[in-house]
Amino acid sequence: MVDKNKLKSLVGDLYNIVNELEEMFPGRHFTPDGHMVGSLGECLVANAYDLELLTASNKGYDAIAKCGTKIEIKATQAKSVAFRSEPEHAIVIKILPDGSFEEIYNGPGSLVWQQFSEKKLPSNGQFQISLAKLKVMNKSVRFEERIRP
Repeated sequence: MVDKNKLKSLVGDLYNIVNELEEMFPGRHFTPDGHMVGSLGECLVANAYDLELLTASNKGYDAIAKCGTKIEIKATQAKSVAFRSEPEHAIVIKILPDGSFEEIYNGPGSLVWQQFSEKKLPSNGQFQISLAKLKVMNKSVRFEERIRP
């Protein structure tokens, strides 16, 4: 089992290094992005919710809950996330500079996917949804529909 405090500390250290590099080189950005943010988010969520994390780039879901639910984990530092397909369940987080995270959405993937029903598939194959919209949607998710830590 992974030491949850150490994971949070290491992620916090990473963001401290980013800040130091940006101070050393004004005008340059060292923001972690892409695969690194996704992997960090998957690890943070899997540890926080006691999920079985699957191998990287598993199609359609990243982890499995003890109840057997397949979970798509989305992590960002931006204002939106993207979905390629309808997940069974989605947990969306925003990674914070101290190594912790804010849960933005934790609920059925169908609620997220419904937001795209009237939209044409973008050329990159990914539908974007804002964190603001997901936060509003999260308020309507019933307690029993959530994956709990």
